[in-house]
Amino acid sequence: MAFQQLDYLLLDDQFSEDERMVRDTVRAWVTERYLPLAMEHFEAGTFPLELTPELAELGVFGPTVPQEYGGAGMNSVAYGLICQELERGDSGLRSYVSVQGSLVMYPIFAYGSEAQKKRWLPLLASGKAIGCFGLTEPDFGSNPGGMLTTAKKTADGWVLNGRKMWITNGTVSDVAVVWARAEEGILGFLVERGAKGFSAPEQKHKFSLRASITSELVLEDVQVGKDALLPNVKGLKGPLGCLNQARYGIAWGGLGAAFACFDEALQYSKSRIVFDKPLAGFQLPQKKFADMGTQITMAQLLALRLGRLKDEGRATAAMVSMAKRNNVMLGLEVARTCRDILGANGISLEYQVGRHMCNLESVVTYEGTHDIHTLAIGQELTGIPAFR
Repeated sequence: MAFQQLDYLLLDDQFSEDERMVRDTVRAWVTERYLPLAMEHFEAGTFPLELTPELAELGVFGPTVPQEYGGAGMNSVAYGLICQELERGDSGLRSYVSVQGSLVMYPIFAYGSEAQKKRWLPLLASGKAIGCFGLTEPDFGSNPGGMLTTAKKTADGWVLNGRKMWITNGTVSDVAVVWARAEEGILGFLVERGAKGFSAPEQKHKFSLRASITSELVLEDVQVGKDALLPNVKGLKGPLGCLNQARYGIAWGGLGAAFACFDEALQYSKSRIVFDKPLAGFQLPQKKFADMGTQITMAQLLALRLGRLKDEGRATAAMVSMAKRNNVMLGLEVARTCRDILGANGISLEYQVGRHMCNLESVVTYEGTHDIHTLAIGQELTGIPAFR
């Protein structure tokens, strides 16, 4: 049966015609082009790179980047709806797109030179180049300030040494945004594929985000020119600013996964006959649907309000933390509950809920773990940091 999104409070009325058009266009593409391939690629542990030109044609790579640099110039709510629909397909699909836009195109646009913008942004927006974001290290995830990757200034540019871990798109990327510690502070660099000493082996054997390319970045005396430096940022505010952009999209993505699982379980329970009547007719399943429906609706309101504030320039990092923390955990809990409603069928890749459940175990951890966002909100409310 066709997907039917829960809209308990008629929130469709709150979106503009353009925003609904963007959502519906991406929704149709995900349904027609991606979902028929989702099971195959999740099982094989591969990503359908052949869909990249179609994604570029949809305008989902860096959609908020101004048109003069190849972007679509959309607002934040439209971008959120894109992430919602992509993650309704799969977290790996949304990750592929949001890394390109929020973690590669955004820092080039916000921190790069005019030459860097003109060179890379049109290529990335068109899908003719793929990028990745190198911040997390084997021993430093939640504490990026402890990074060990170094940048040493030379007469001709810089020499980079270090390792990055859990890097989406790394193996297939044409350019990596790499953050490193230098005497001047933490700096960002554009490292191109093929640079001597730079490699990006793929990380295999995952039970989560299987339809996503996850890599390690290895930098061994990698020499880059002076023009590789992102000139307009220094310190942790650079990478953290990028992560804030990505977390915003993830908050909508968690909602998309919840929509997918809720709809599948609801349709299943109406047709599954147990003790001579539909499963949906029993009290316990109805309580589960009532609880999930309420929580999903609250998450919709949170995402929409945050998007409007972002477009007004009033959103804060702590607000984004609340949305990412709430909506991804919501998606995970909905997936778990829906997997239970489907019973044994819930572990079959013929259905979506088990795939979303596995994926969201990663999403609840990356871009700031659930606990780290808890502390970020706690600091905002109390004024007292509890990280140390």
